Amino acid sequence: MKITVVGTGYVGLVSGTCFAEMGNTVCCIDVDQKKIEGLKKGIIPIYEPGLEAMVLRNTANGNLTFSTDLASKLNDTDIAFIAVGTPMGEDGSADLKYVLQVAQTIGDHMTHPLLVVDKSTVPVGTADQVRQTIQAALDKRGLSIDFHVLSNPEFLKEGDAIADFMKPDRVVIGGDDPEALEVMKELYAPFFRTNMDRMITMDVRSAEMTKYVANAMLATKISFMNEVANICELVGADVNKVRVGIGSDSRIGYSFIYPGCGYGGSCFPKDVKALQKTALSYGYEPQIIQAVEQVNDQQKLRIAQKVVAHFGEDLSGKRFAVWGLAFKPETDDMREAPAIYIIQELVKRGASVTAFDPKAMNEAKEHYLKDLARVSYVDQKYEAVQGADALILLTEWKTFRSPDFEQIKESLNEPVIFDGRNQYNEKVLSKMGFAYYQIGKK
Repeated sequence: MKITVVGTGYVGLVSGTCFAEMGNTVCCIDVDQKKIEGLKKGIIPIYEPGLEAMVLRNTANGNLTFSTDLASKLNDTDIAFIAVGTPMGEDGSADLKYVLQVAQTIGDHMTHPLLVVDKSTVPVGTADQVRQTIQAALDKRGLSIDFHVLSNPEFLKEGDAIADFMKPDRVVIGGDDPEALEVMKELYAPFFRTNMDRMITMDVRSAEMTKYVANAMLATKISFMNEVANICELVGADVNKVRVGIGSDSRIGYSFIYPGCGYGGSCFPKDVKALQKTALSYGYEPQIIQAVEQVNDQQKLRIAQKVVAHFGEDLSGKRFAVWGLAFKPETDDMREAPAIYIIQELVKRGASVTAFDPKAMNEAKEHYLKDLARVSYVDQKYEAVQGADALILLTEWKTFRSPDFEQIKESLNEPVIFDGRNQYNEKVLSKMGFAYYQIGKK
């Protein structure tokens, strides 16, 4: 099939590349001329394992191209995916201006029947707005062209997005036209090969809702477990053992019940807020969903609170080594990362920070921590620890899982580790003389 994907962020670039990998002819569109020129030269604007090799391979074989000109590409398109950003507005709602701008361009320039697919995470009712925008543009042109707007939400985990797309747990497609749904089934059939049961079709509004509810449910599990962890600290229980105890129940399972310093990223924070906003706009107060966000906001400062409890309110003259800046491993994404809030709090109290992350340091320097003068960066993890007053682990990259604790102890001014991901063995560290602070254990 001939596919156009508008937007070259995580969703758009991964989706377009994976469709190309299956033999489709794909053009990825973006208004950012610099990004498009870079992609044409093989420069990938995001870090995602496996993506660069797949982009280069499909660019070389002609299946994948890049352009800034959506209008001209519509003449040679069967399916147009909208995968642009839906940033969070000041009131927590999803900003649809970029989605509707794409819809306007499609309506202004389409010349033949087309399937338009919302791939971006959008609130319930967005497909109706896209449809109205396209139809209004066609009416203004005096044209009657058949088109259908569908919802095809993404369920990609940053750091494992290629595998998620190529071997999906499920594909959700929302639409009201049987023929359009059949085209989408044909597009996705190669990703399933034998088991088509995981391709789920429904009405558009249910598909739009499914994405928000999925992320809100996972965020709920995280916040629930973090709240349990805080209670464990108060009563003298060990949340690591509690997690094993409840996870062994098949009704609960082990996924997303690991305590930590809060969730971040581009999806959970934004989607939880957007679902709240949707509910409130219909006059319903979503108490559980609101609590999920509140617990997460508080959890992001738990590690900073533990640092203060150990060193005192005034951290002037103290320097802390921070391992991990990205909101999760295998990505350079720092959007809403707990590291931002923890480092800001430490610096506000007078401390300085030396940080290391395998992929996210440029993001920190150029965007998220650029205004903090007392934050520096090093190229090696042990370099960060040298002469620091404590080590703070915030992202569970593999390179941090089995470090040389003897070297860490020798490098630190005093042997103190604050572990925001409960990675290490308390007994081993205690025997070595470390003061070791976890989440959910006193």
